[in-house]
Amino acid sequence: MKSLYYTDPLPEAETGDVPGLTGLEHSRPETYLPDPGLISAVKVALMLGRPLLVTGEPGCGKTRLAYHVAWDLHKKKPLRFDTKSDSVARDLFYSYDAIGHFHAAQIDGQPNPTPHIRMNALGLAVLRSHALSDLETMGLKRLLEQSEEAPEGIGATASATRSVVLVDEIDKAPRDFPNDILNEVENLCFRIPELRRQEPILVSRDPRLRPILILTSNSEKHLPDAFLRRCVYYDIPFPERGRLWEIIEAHLQETARVRRAQFSEALDFFEILRGKETGLKKPPATAELLNWLLVLNQTCNPDDSLAEQEEQVLYSLSALIKNKEDNKTAADRWRKRTAPRATDRRSASDLPGT
Repeated sequence: MKSLYYTDPLPEAETGDVPGLTGLEHSRPETYLPDPGLISAVKVALMLGRPLLVTGEPGCGKTRLAYHVAWDLHKKKPLRFDTKSDSVARDLFYSYDAIGHFHAAQIDGQPNPTPHIRMNALGLAVLRSHALSDLETMGLKRLLEQSEEAPEGIGATASATRSVVLVDEIDKAPRDFPNDILNEVENLCFRIPELRRQEPILVSRDPRLRPILILTSNSEKHLPDAFLRRCVYYDIPFPERGRLWEIIEAHLQETARVRRAQFSEALDFFEILRGKETGLKKPPATAELLNWLLVLNQTCNPDDSLAEQEEQVLYSLSALIKNKEDNKTAADRWRKRTAPRATDRRSASDLPGT
């Protein structure tokens, strides 16, 4: 199987249908179109064995990149960690239910902490880089098996596998979070003190099984320089019009061909809304554009221009605009844009013989 990112042949045992990927066509990872710079950044991260930090405005496809890389690798979803404002370094690897453990130890007489530990995204990836037989020897097999329903429903397999790990919106974490995981991210090892293990749990020595770590950031806060030095970095630029058309055609396929004239009108208006002179507080991004086109496809007559279907277009703006003031601005802009055409149509109807 040919890969966009990987030079080594992909294992046949890891190919197949994508589990759990249902819904709109544009959410499918195979329709994702990374630009050449992003493809190069992924390859560089793979060559160096370092995390890839991806920035860009919300809706530009940062999160979808991880799904696309995982699909390109083994037709599965990535292991996902959604960063929160109270996240700590340990959360990236595992969660420990201290209260449940205390209850079991005091009341049920079960002091074993293992049932109260649940592996999270990067911890699962480290364990999955080992075969189940090796994990059993290490006394860690149960940890993996009881976490099968953990992030994105990816379960254990008998053989060692390489995982794609998505750490989404790392800039949401507390200030110390990136510094606290420096060693763990670089060496992909961690400890579980609750198990009273002295030695750390390490990723497989086989570099082909090293987890692929993709971090996203909306640049809402500055990340520490020491952390940035350990990452490959890429900022996803907003696509130009020709690139937008490629994205639309990839995601909406036959619909884009049938409604090309309408979608061209929509794209003209989308570019107006993104212009600085319009003054929107939150200009729509690519994700909003695709959602808007899907709504237009459902609500508008394909035989008429969008300018002739003002009611339907104004109805659909809630898919494109995510701010009360912006919604009014966008609606006013649309009415202003189509008013001359409406006047022309009324004038033509007043001519003799019409």
